Amino acid sequence: MNVLVCDDDKDIVSALEIYLKMEGYNVFKAYNGLECLKIIEDEIINLAIIDIMMPQLDGLSALIKIRQEKNIPVIILSAKSEDTDKITGLNFGADDYVTKPFNPLELIARVKSQLRRYTVLGSMENKSEVIKNGGIELDKEKKEVRVDGEAVRLTLTEYKILLLLMENRGRIFSIDEIYERVWNEPSYSPENTVAVHIRRIREKIEINPKEPKYLKVVWGIGYKMEKI
Repeated sequence: MNVLVCDDDKDIVSALEIYLKMEGYNVFKAYNGLECLKIIEDEIINLAIIDIMMPQLDGLSALIKIRQEKNIPVIILSAKSEDTDKITGLNFGADDYVTKPFNPLELIARVKSQLRRYTVLGSMENKSEVIKNGGIELDKEKKEVRVDGEAVRLTLTEYKILLLLMENRGRIFSIDEIYERVWNEPSYSPENTVAVHIRRIREKIEINPKEPKYLKVVWGIGYKMEKI
C-alpha cells in the first residue's frame, strides 16, 4: 500500500515515514499542496495524510482538487482542534481529522482502519449487484452511484454510509452504530463527523437536501434510508 504524507514540517513527515514503514507501507513525501497533487497524479496512492497549513497550496485547497478526481481516503492533520475546523475539513471531503499534537500510534491505527475499508471495497465479489431505491441505483461491483440516471461522485466514507443504509432500507441506525460500522472502530463523540457526511450525501442525492426524500433523520435516534 502506498501512503502519501504531506506536511511542511519535515520532522513530522520523517517521523510518520518511520512509523508507516515499520508497518510495511510505501511512503511518498511532500511538503506543500502542489507537491502533493503532483505525486497523486504521477503515482498510485492508496491513502493521503495532509496538513492544512502549508505554503504554495494549503491542504484544504489540495483536498478539493483531489476530490475532483480521486476517492482515496484522506486524513487531515491540523493544529486547530475546534469543532468548526473539523467540520470544515470533513465538508471539504476528508475521511478523518487528526489534531496536532497527536499520538503517532493512534494516527497509524486510523491509517490502518481507512485502508482496511478501502481494501474491502476494492476486493468485493465481481458478481454484479445493483441496489435500487426510487431513483437511486448503487452498483456494488462498479462501486458507482446514480441518481435519476446521473452519476454521483462519492468519497469512500460517503459510499460506505450510503451502502449501509441502502442495504437496510427502512431500518434506523443510531449515530454510534453508523460510526462503528463505517469507520470500523469504537465511536468517540461521532455526532459532528456522521452529521457532516450525511449532509454531504444529501447534497449529492437529494433534489432538495433541506427536505430529503431518501435520507431521513429520526430525531433522537439516528438516520434511515426511506423505502421508495
